[in-house]
Amino acid sequence: MNTSQPSRRRFLAGAGAVGAAAMMSSCVTSGSSGAKTQSGKGPVTLQSNLSSPQAKAAMQDLVAAYNKQGDGKAKLNTVASETFRTQLPTYLTSGNPPDLLTWYPGSVAESYAKRNLLLDVGDIWAEPELSGYSKALQTLCTSSSGQKVFVPATYYWWGVFYRKSNFAKWGVQEPKTWDEFMALCETLKSKGVAPIGLGAGGGTAWVASSWFDYLNIRINGAQYHRDLLAGKHRFDDPEVRKVFDKWAEALPYFDPNGTALAFQDATTALLQGRTGMMLIGTFFADSAPKGELDDIDFFRFPVIDAKIPMAEEGPTDGYFASARTGHRDEVKDFMRYLATAPAQETYIKGSSGTALPTNPKAKDSGTPLVKKGRALIESAAEVTQFFNRDSSDALQPTADTALTKFLAKPKEIDSILTTWQRDAQKIWSQ
Repeated sequence: MNTSQPSRRRFLAGAGAVGAAAMMSSCVTSGSSGAKTQSGKGPVTLQSNLSSPQAKAAMQDLVAAYNKQGDGKAKLNTVASETFRTQLPTYLTSGNPPDLLTWYPGSVAESYAKRNLLLDVGDIWAEPELSGYSKALQTLCTSSSGQKVFVPATYYWWGVFYRKSNFAKWGVQEPKTWDEFMALCETLKSKGVAPIGLGAGGGTAWVASSWFDYLNIRINGAQYHRDLLAGKHRFDDPEVRKVFDKWAEALPYFDPNGTALAFQDATTALLQGRTGMMLIGTFFADSAPKGELDDIDFFRFPVIDAKIPMAEEGPTDGYFASARTGHRDEVKDFMRYLATAPAQETYIKGSSGTALPTNPKAKDSGTPLVKKGRALIESAAEVTQFFNRDSSDALQPTADTALTKFLAKPKEIDSILTTWQRDAQKIWSQ
């Protein structure tokens, strides 16, 4: 992985303020070989994990717009998000894989690229549609051998979201520090409200990793966090134990149903005022009625140690193609289109509008919420991706198991961390 870091100011000027560390922490090292070279007949198949109603509709709009604008044709195949996540290795290794897939760069893409499963699309990066993308974005999509294997489309932010009308009704304000956050939780609990929603049940256990990520980057810093996920530290180290000691302070304020509800249902609980706030990415808005988004706001995850630079989670999404596709030319044409400003604006308009485009010429939705989110990422000292994006899809289940058990039995943290390290070591040693 390329760990060189361009200056944040230079990157922000050239990449539409995605954040240098967001890009550089997601560098893909990969390649592709041994695939079919001929172009096949029929439309390009796009396998999409964007299955919430608004996101699915936006992807349908995007494919329809592509099918109208030229000779190329594409067909959308939407798969339930959690099914997609577990089946992705099978998609890429099958004899007849989807041509193109929604996913993201970083260590997770590297794990597939190392097996020569991703198509080299470097030639389209030399064309006008991608000429305005910054050097940092190019690095994001470039392998260690110089191949480009990814086209980025959007990025988003994580924060602690709440309803403005509920905070006003309860007479509370956004906290800035951990102590203020704990005081807010106590106030909400006294009013009969479960202060913190979670949504780590119903197949979305990975949501709990956001709490681990943020506590770790607030206590130990972003570089320690990335090194930990790369196997350079141990999950049973004292530094990691500090993360869970701090998390334990907040456990009494979590919704008792937090590990029973999927994040979509936890979103409903938040909107209905049954919970006060929730640490989540903006994708949750695709599960919310658009008419309610004006009442949604968020605050930055609280400061725990003022000496630690304030990092944020700002994951990047986009597309990679199967190295085994029989539609190489057609796939590249479609990916070229997906990199354009009109394509990204089409998706943003059709979805909840909370994503930010990676094309520097594309316009975001311009809502106060989006402006605040963009400012959050721009002001971050560093930007991480998310647990599995900074590690691998293979490592995510070890986190799901450890964190779910901690939420249920926090006093068993020592054995939980020992087991987590053992299971993670098996993944790292493969």
